[in-house]
Amino acid sequence: MEGGGFGFPFGGDPEDLLRGLREFAEQQAESVHEAQREQFATLTLNTAVELTAAALSQVQLSGSADEQALAMRDAMRVLFPEAVALVSAARQGFMRE
Repeated sequence: MEGGGFGFPFGGDPEDLLRGLREFAEQQAESVHEAQREQFATLTLNTAVELTAAALSQVQLSGSADEQALAMRDAMRVLFPEAVALVSAARQGFMRE
């Protein structure tokens, strides 16, 4: 037959072509999945930073420098565990294989 196996217009074995197309599709799917994981991780980190900054901006500081420092430390005791949870989720997004 002309042009390749079984009259296939592109030449070569159709099974090889299908296998190559399947491998290409799998590689593309993995690339998309990796990009989505990175986007999730980046958005999660940004959210952690923005939420922490927004919450700290709501703290009403008054009094001496020591009193203000104490108020900020108290606020961070509440905010820190939440920020750590978001950063941990982001790390998992970056670290997955």
